[in-house]
Amino acid sequence: MRVAVFSTKPYDEEYFERYRSQKDLEFIYFEASLNHHTANLTKGFDAVCVFVNDKVDGRTLKSLANHGVGLIALRCAGFNNVDLEAARAHNIKVVRVPAYSPEAVAEHAVALILTLNRKTHKAYNRVREGNFSLNRLIGFNLYKKTVGVIGTGKIGATFCHIMKGFGCRIIAFDKYESDELKQLGVEYKPLDEVFKEADMLSLHCPLTPDTRHMINKDSLSLMKDGVMIINTSRGGLIDTADIIKGLSSRKIGYLGIDVYEQEENLFFQDLSESIIEDDMLLRLNSFPNVLITSHQAFFTKEAMEEITHTTLNNIHEFKEGRSLTNEVV
Repeated sequence: MRVAVFSTKPYDEEYFERYRSQKDLEFIYFEASLNHHTANLTKGFDAVCVFVNDKVDGRTLKSLANHGVGLIALRCAGFNNVDLEAARAHNIKVVRVPAYSPEAVAEHAVALILTLNRKTHKAYNRVREGNFSLNRLIGFNLYKKTVGVIGTGKIGATFCHIMKGFGCRIIAFDKYESDELKQLGVEYKPLDEVFKEADMLSLHCPLTPDTRHMINKDSLSLMKDGVMIINTSRGGLIDTADIIKGLSSRKIGYLGIDVYEQEENLFFQDLSESIIEDDMLLRLNSFPNVLITSHQAFFTKEAMEEITHTTLNNIHEFKEGRSLTNEVV
């Protein structure tokens, strides 16, 4: 069975080749992302393997179907970049990796909080330049602060456990409340109440039509002055234009993002010798209280191993005509 792997980086190929022999699959790797312009590369393949910034829309799916592709294997949890209705219309199955390492993403969210708060990134650069001053490096205790968590699935739940260890008060919003987290002391509240009460707000929900731009001028108006906002989920949860206004007005005291609304042509690439033409990203980078990482929250050895094993199993189930454990329906 031949599989075209798009948006390939060296680490993707390394992990797939390490375990490929166990599954008797042939992988061809493309650095290009999958979209309707590159869909012609899928001729002669039975399946495609894609990542978060590949665009599997109606036009792309039509090309895949014409080329005989029967499976889209997402090597990630989110599937908002796939037109599921069009996939069903073309009888193309879609599978994903529903959970790989919730600890990896949750721990990165905590790393953003600690770095923003205690300004360790700035202290590191200062000391390397011989500057040992503490001016403007003051932070605050996490102990007894109120942390708002939007989405308490596996990643959000793991994040709650970690922040509880700091002695924080945890409030949360999710359509499906967890009895286990309630026993931990997590208080479920309406979304507006979470916005109003949180000192720090961490987003751990999927991107859907209902959650797109959930952080906007209206929700910001409910929040405390100086609130910290952390996003390790999907960039589209935040209205970037509104967040910039919130930073400019000092409504937002700290912003840590591992995802960005327009990251498709930026993240996972070395653009250090290029002129970046994204004015909003440049504006975000100009704020001293903003920390941006390039979608690396998932990137641990444990997570890469789990992503690879699950993706291989998903493809192998399709190859053998078995029920698809992780099918997106």
